[in-house]
Amino acid sequence: MKDILKNLNKAFENKVRLGIMSALMVNDFMDFNSLKELLDATDGNLASHLKALEKATYISVKKEFIERKPNTKYMATEAGRDAFKKHIHAIEQLLN
Repeated sequence: MKDILKNLNKAFENKVRLGIMSALMVNDFMDFNSLKELLDATDGNLASHLKALEKATYISVKKEFIERKPNTKYMATEAGRDAFKKHIHAIEQLLN
């Protein structure tokens, strides 16, 4: 049991962060507004969770302009994908 619990990652304990990573695992990238709408989160709440995942190097950020409007895209990094898979596997083991 202790081995399973040590594989749970605190970075993914929050439902917004869990939602962000889930969305980025099945999409190559998502922009801020798409994540905001999908997760029904406020700008500030989403931004703070994205910043935490970026700081942990689980996501990367690409900023660009589309027709003079800023657009920010988020992608899961290799480290983020690995950590998230490990976290989900630990949850599955707990449920079994």
